[in-house]
Amino acid sequence: MTLPTWVTLSRLLVLPILLYYLENPTPETRWLSVVIFLIAALTDWVDGYLARRLNQITELGKFLDPLVDKLLILAPLLALNKLGQVPTWGVFLILARELTIAGWRVTPSLTGNTAIAGANFWGKLKTVSQIAAIALLIAPLPVDWQFPLIAFWVAVALTLISGVIYLLPATDKISSSTEKSTSAVSPPEVR
Repeated sequence: MTLPTWVTLSRLLVLPILLYYLENPTPETRWLSVVIFLIAALTDWVDGYLARRLNQITELGKFLDPLVDKLLILAPLLALNKLGQVPTWGVFLILARELTIAGWRVTPSLTGNTAIAGANFWGKLKTVSQIAAIALLIAPLPVDWQFPLIAFWVAVALTLISGVIYLLPATDKISSSTEKSTSAVSPPEVR
């Protein structure tokens, strides 16, 4: 296994610690959770940088990186939902988009590609907005300060926008593939 893949897996290993602190919230554990979360999020950049720099881009890394990213985002969101800080339907929208795109990216039979597709600009912007929103929501900020919740809704919007942008070209492929397969079968001749 390559160094970048180990860095990716380290992101996964901090999740239980992060969730434990979120389950037992005090101002101190909340600040500690912010630090842990941001360091884990930073490793997303580090593993990509190392993979490119060391020429160690692998299919395993391209598969694991987005999967671990999803867990790093969704696990704290579910914990924050349990604490009543974010609405369930907002978390559901993010969860639905993430699972749809994750499944789409790794299903060559649907996309017609043999390689796993990488993230585009909108996907990266979505990730940054999610990280910022989650860090703000975890931080023990004054309850009446609405900025963390606004950041959450911006992240939800960018999550949905990036999902639509990601899926639009794929739906064109599916519809053109369907048209080709239906036009190849000629209807029976009526006499």
